[in-house]
Amino acid sequence: MEKAAKESGKIARSAGTVGIAVMCSRVLGLVREQIFASMFGAGTAYDAFVVAFRIPNLLRDLFAEGALSAAFVTVFSDYDTNRTEKQTWQLASNVLVFFALALSIITLLGVWLAGPLAAMMAPDFADIPGKAALTAKLTMIMMPFLIFVSLAAVVMGILNTKGRFFVPAMASSFFNLGSILGGVALALLLPRFGQPAIVGMAIGTLIGGILQLGVQLPALFKTGFSFHPHLRLSDPGLRRIVRLMVPATIGLSATQLNLFINTNFASSCAEGSVSWLNYAFRLVQLPIGLFGVAFSIAAIPVMARHAAQNDMQGMRETLVSSLTMVFCLTIPASAGLILLSEPIIRFIFERGAFTGFDTAATAQALSLYALGLFAYSANKILVPVFYALNNTKYPVIASFLAVLGNIAIISAAIHTFQHRAIALSMSCTMAANFLFLSWVLYKKMGGYSLSSLLQGAAKILAATLCMSLLIIGERSILASWLIGNLLQKSIALFTLIASSALLYCFVLYQLRLPELTEILHKLRAKFSR
Repeated sequence: MEKAAKESGKIARSAGTVGIAVMCSRVLGLVREQIFASMFGAGTAYDAFVVAFRIPNLLRDLFAEGALSAAFVTVFSDYDTNRTEKQTWQLASNVLVFFALALSIITLLGVWLAGPLAAMMAPDFADIPGKAALTAKLTMIMMPFLIFVSLAAVVMGILNTKGRFFVPAMASSFFNLGSILGGVALALLLPRFGQPAIVGMAIGTLIGGILQLGVQLPALFKTGFSFHPHLRLSDPGLRRIVRLMVPATIGLSATQLNLFINTNFASSCAEGSVSWLNYAFRLVQLPIGLFGVAFSIAAIPVMARHAAQNDMQGMRETLVSSLTMVFCLTIPASAGLILLSEPIIRFIFERGAFTGFDTAATAQALSLYALGLFAYSANKILVPVFYALNNTKYPVIASFLAVLGNIAIISAAIHTFQHRAIALSMSCTMAANFLFLSWVLYKKMGGYSLSSLLQGAAKILAATLCMSLLIIGERSILASWLIGNLLQKSIALFTLIASSALLYCFVLYQLRLPELTEILHKLRAKFSR
């Protein structure tokens, strides 16, 4: 596995580059959520915004971060390896034109059907005067976001295949920046013209989507890309992308159906439940983005290259090493989020309209979401492998099984646990999804080194246990500071997180996890130059 560890080191370097950019984006995302929490709390306006944004966001997950992105990278990598430069750029231009037109049609339909869509997502909003109408209005404003963010995903796929990771990963920071600056400015201005402040935040979201695409274009043209607008539906590359997308979209639609089901259930719970779940999920998306998404973005081109070269052994080793690194990062993150959920929520959100009651409810959701963090991130690695193998039916099966499991768990637990049942269900279904996909890949790839994976996981769990014991001890010592003023809370949290992270890394290094050792050696060599 030495070769695999070295390749993992290369992926980890790319993932590190992506991770830095993702960290900027996620930090700005948290600032954005803090602004929402302070200005709108967890009530009618923010509930309406969350549901309205979820409609284009569901479609974004299908295209920008799902079927389109993975299918395009698979085919574009094949063209980049085996075709001429002219053919490769012609494919890119044709894909951009085709999806710009297709997504424009979908957007117009979304605007036209905004009212029925909002009512379908959250039927109980009709019981609160003005809430359903506000949700529909915000949906109409934010639907065009889908076009810009999906085209941004195609551009990101081109840049990643060409080995450029930082700029496309930073693009989402510009989305958050546009959302914050444009949204807050308009939220303060529009009430003077009789419009709700939340409408300004919706327009800010659209501004952010435009920036996310626009900031990548200079880097795209520097790769040698020359845009020639044409639409050729008979293009075999485009047809291959669409063929790959069809089963994947069906599978991802099951995931989106889960989100629809969850939103529907949440809207029937106590006022603010949609907001509590959204704030908690936004926080858990920080490690998902840093670890799952970053490693996925870095590993997908490597997997696609192994597939193009028919190097199955290389793909097996890359998969095991990538999963080990994801576990190495997400398992301790899960433990930290569970043990520190309430202090973290209190520090980040509890001010303005966001109350102590909101803190407790959001922290409960965060703890339960964190249970499935390892599986959610690992699935970001597993699903693209099926694309590289041109076998997308199993992620589809897994997704629909997850829908059935999700409905069963929530239906059994919603009356007792309210919004907490939804967070718990997502973690359970993600874990089941991971086990199913791992088992299928093991069969389809002719096996991979389970012993290496399990040995790595055992070392990670041992280090996480040591880290957790330290957090529990320090948390009791710093208890008064964790509920003190802002400075005290920040010092206490920094002490807890920094000391536990250092102990975790020290223990894991002593246990000699190959992937971590390889990365540390590369870092030592880099800084000793």
